[in-house]
Amino acid sequence: MNGEAQTLATEETSGRDANAEAEELSTEVIFTTLSNRRRRYVLHYLAQVGESVRIRDLSEQIAAWENRIDRPAVTPKQRKRVYTALHQTHLPMMDRLGVVAYDRDRGTIATTEHLDTFEIYLDVVPRDDIPWSQFYLALGAVFSALVVVAALGFPPFSSVGGFGYALAVAAAFTVAGGIHTLRGRRTRVGTTAAPAEMAVDSPRDAAIDPPMEVAEGE
Repeated sequence: MNGEAQTLATEETSGRDANAEAEELSTEVIFTTLSNRRRRYVLHYLAQVGESVRIRDLSEQIAAWENRIDRPAVTPKQRKRVYTALHQTHLPMMDRLGVVAYDRDRGTIATTEHLDTFEIYLDVVPRDDIPWSQFYLALGAVFSALVVVAALGFPPFSSVGGFGYALAVAAAFTVAGGIHTLRGRRTRVGTTAAPAEMAVDSPRDAAIDPPMEVAEGE
């Protein structure tokens, strides 16, 4: 009887562990992790380095990105501001979620097997550009309008056969998809020297967000 009860308890515990793991890797958790700039920078740096890093080096690099300066130019105050936020808030959270492995005693951070499940792509949209989703919507609307005009018999659109329109649509979306894929790879976390989102703003707007104190949620 005791053995049966122990088996049931073990199964219940395993079920809770499985549910917890599923929750950690849920879409909500992924977006929560990526919703903060400094956490995105952590992932970018770890993906770029590909090995365990010291929190001091990580803090220094993130401070350099935030202030748009080279690492040697980072001041102790700038580095400490980032260090404190990472040590007290972001890294413990990411460690609990299984995104990174944070060793407080040694002051090191390493990636985990769960990092690849994030499929981290940033939709970086320049100031005078539009998101790809809106571009595809506009492209589809244009071709739909052309087909309607051709169906109503308005020249010269009516002289183009169905095969011609089908070929034009296929070619347009193939080219657009190819460009989208190429740009997506270039903006993937860890594939560029600096986070791709840094290129969105002009030099005058250098700080993506002004560095804040830990009390302000950074």
